[in-house]
Amino acid sequence: MMMGFELVFVLAIGGAIAYALGWRPQVNQTGPAPSGQTALEILQARYVRGEIGRDEYDEIRRDLEA
Repeated sequence: MMMGFELVFVLAIGGAIAYALGWRPQVNQTGPAPSGQTALEILQARYVRGEIGRDEYDEIRRDLEA
């Protein structure tokens, strides 16, 4: 019985420390990108940097413009 309580206590303390240090679950945010860029601008930048190819760029761009 006591071992169960100890485990819960240790997990609660660990969670409190993690929360205090800023390790929190992220909330699903809808809205503009944190950088202020639109999705199309981010897509264009990824294409220019070579992170995605032409086919993937065209497919995503069509989806964004739809």
